[in-house]
Amino acid sequence: MNWLSNIPPGIKNIFKKEDDGADTLWTKCDGCGEMIFQRDLDAADQVCPSCQHHLPLDVAARLALVFDNGQYERIAVPEPVQDPLKFRDEKKYADRLKENRKKTGEADAMQVAAGTINSATVVIAIQNFKFMGGSMGLALGEAMLKAAEVAVARRAPLIVFAASGGARMQEGILSLMQMPRTTVAVQMVKEAGLPYLVVLTHPTTGGVTASYAMLGDVHLAEPGALIGFAGPRVIEQTIREKLPEGFQRAEFLQEKGMVDLVVHRRDLKETLSKLVRVLIKERRRVAPAVTIPARAVAIEAPKAQTPAPIQLDKAAE
Repeated sequence: MNWLSNIPPGIKNIFKKEDDGADTLWTKCDGCGEMIFQRDLDAADQVCPSCQHHLPLDVAARLALVFDNGQYERIAVPEPVQDPLKFRDEKKYADRLKENRKKTGEADAMQVAAGTINSATVVIAIQNFKFMGGSMGLALGEAMLKAAEVAVARRAPLIVFAASGGARMQEGILSLMQMPRTTVAVQMVKEAGLPYLVVLTHPTTGGVTASYAMLGDVHLAEPGALIGFAGPRVIEQTIREKLPEGFQRAEFLQEKGMVDLVVHRRDLKETLSKLVRVLIKERRRVAPAVTIPARAVAIEAPKAQTPAPIQLDKAAE
């Protein structure tokens, strides 16, 4: 045993280097391994200038990136019951919440904001992966419902930026119940005739992928984003086979039809703007839905209509 391990904790703390919270000057790219000057990385919206690898982007920076002039209104979200199961593993769940709130400055893993994108009013619900891995719990369910209600009230499209490791284990079955709750929120928006768009960022997995993240009218994804239910390592261990190159990455899923567009971060605002204008215009041209009696539904279900492909290269009127 190393003799240093016998030094009392109090003495160790005397010589412990304190973190002054200052940002590092250099960041190593996870894609190519190159060291990037932090100021250049910030100017490029956290995209590596050498290999175009998309590094994580915090909530405030992402909202400023897509909203006009970086200005938006924060929407207050109802506060759910805290620690309903009195859960404890290595530490109390209540203590974990306090730590993450102090670290991120946010109440939970999803925030809601409203503003304009190229003058079009939108509501955005955005997940913060830094808050317990963007895990889905009661607070996230409340945030999604609130975002849907605000979108319907303001007749605005709802855009979700998904980033999550899945359900929050500390809330047990209550966390899994947020899957149908968020699905109901999405249905509220669609029944109101409003567009629902999803931007899949790295990573988007678990119950989030199995619910509202895959219910969009259009699914966008950032380059290289990991998207799936279970992770590739779990799948390989289960089926005992080597997975294809790029499995569960955004480009692979676009090729298979699970993702509609893989969009570079610098083009995201313009792409969302075009989609919103096209979808709003298309919905206004659709005649009001005719209510079908329950007896008629039992006899013959209405045939599903295949939507016309969206042309992004033509500006909507």
